[in-house]
Amino acid sequence: MKRWRTWTMLVLLLSGSACGPDQASQMLETAQFEERQTNKAHAKELYEDIIRHYPDSPAATTARVRLAELSKP
Repeated sequence: MKRWRTWTMLVLLLSGSACGPDQASQMLETAQFEERQTNKAHAKELYEDIIRHYPDSPAATTARVRLAELSKP
């Protein structure tokens, strides 16, 4: 599982822009994909990374909402 996560982050870093809002959007797409695949733990990690690294981005706003939803019992 950890290996897959490493590969996902590597792909995100190598695809397109490596920083800024484009990267945040790409990470958000990946997190949403993980959510659809019922891999909620990884989705949460990605949402947290978006909030940590791109706190003022539109993707961070969406990530906060999704993280709150995933954290509900």
